[in-house]
Amino acid sequence: MTISLVVLRAFSVLFFLILPVALVAAPYAAMVIDARTGKVLHSRNADTRLHPASLTKMMTLYVAFDAIEKGEISLDTTVTISRKAAAEPPSKLGLKAGQKIKLRYLLRAAAVKSANDAATAIGEAISGSEAAFARRMNRMAQAMGMDRTTFKNAHGLTETGHLSTARDMTTLGRHVFYDFPDYYNLFSRKQTSAGTKMVANTNRRLLGSYRGADGIKTGYTRAAGYNLVASAERRGERVIATVFGGRSVSWRNARVAELLDMGFDRSPTRVAVVKPRRPVIGGEGGTGKVVRTTGLVNRSPRPMSRPVEAPDQGVLIAMSQGISDALAEVAVAETTIATPEPAPRAVQAASLAGAFLRPAPRPRAEAVEIAREEEPVVVTRLSTSGGQHWAINVGRYTTRDEAERVLLQTALVEISTLDDALRKVVHSPKGWEANFVGLSEERAELACRRLHAQNVNCIPVGPG
Repeated sequence: MTISLVVLRAFSVLFFLILPVALVAAPYAAMVIDARTGKVLHSRNADTRLHPASLTKMMTLYVAFDAIEKGEISLDTTVTISRKAAAEPPSKLGLKAGQKIKLRYLLRAAAVKSANDAATAIGEAISGSEAAFARRMNRMAQAMGMDRTTFKNAHGLTETGHLSTARDMTTLGRHVFYDFPDYYNLFSRKQTSAGTKMVANTNRRLLGSYRGADGIKTGYTRAAGYNLVASAERRGERVIATVFGGRSVSWRNARVAELLDMGFDRSPTRVAVVKPRRPVIGGEGGTGKVVRTTGLVNRSPRPMSRPVEAPDQGVLIAMSQGISDALAEVAVAETTIATPEPAPRAVQAASLAGAFLRPAPRPRAEAVEIAREEEPVVVTRLSTSGGQHWAINVGRYTTRDEAERVLLQTALVEISTLDDALRKVVHSPKGWEANFVGLSEERAELACRRLHAQNVNCIPVGPG
């Protein structure tokens, strides 16, 4: 009897040892949304805090894109790999301590191959240390409303307290798609050059088998199981599906495909797109290193988006001459939006190079930015003017693309006053007019004052 009991206990221990860890340590959770509106179409354990694994890298990359846009670092910044980054376990690019590599290749390796050494190197390059970068990730998560997420590292390897939910990761995936469309193409590449080698996408099976799938991120650890946030578009409808705790790659992909099908079945054919509100966080906390892009003017970083306040007296005095000139031009403007003759090309180019926080994405095959395949749309933002009929003009250009690019760059420079304005390009016999419309008189004049202070051509124009 005793021998039988011993054998039974030994068998039980052996059974649990050979049972795949993912089956007993990774609870299942799922979420499906209509990406156009954020409406939840399906959820299961969506608010249970679980191990996100390499889904974490979506936030690592999101913060990196944000830092690039703010001018803290550039795609061509050369990053020196630390011992800590080089020592990260696989999946990895195989970087060596002391090795130098451009940031753009680290982004590709983290997005496509899910390289842990690349993710750590990105965090250290932006914030000085991975711990400081994790704090920035958490600030961004809170700004997005990811209230049940806590990041401890940049790569997603299992660490006490490093947890998220299917709902929060779905929210993050939607922000990646809408907030950084120029970079989103990274997640759809089945393979890409990471500088030192070609790397294959960890999500290539789903990308190759599910019609309309174009991203975004896989994740796996023993504690997490097989995770995936996937996005797909069909007939103008876009669905995002998230799975935590998959039992295998094939099981996870099959389940995600089912969820995406469910999402398309439940999504309306036509619906107004309601983009998520772009999160805004402050600058670096602590002693994190900030790397500036070459060529930026030597001035304080521009303030983040906040309620508009009038400039102080010192600023008003310093800009009084520029304001007087602008108001004089407004007085003689025609009933339609009029534009002063542009400054000489060399002066205008120098002004823009000094003021703009980063260059517009170039449509190059080897660059991280996506190359636009469609003709640029004249109106690039839904109007929120609310009956406000003032406009500002930022110049006349020889091509529509040039005017669109200047509008985007100008919006990034003066985001606090122009973020909600309607960007509009108007063709005239003399060229392409670049305008921001749908502003109040106060907002138009304030925007021009701030742009004039940065040597950017601008004139406010009132209705009729």
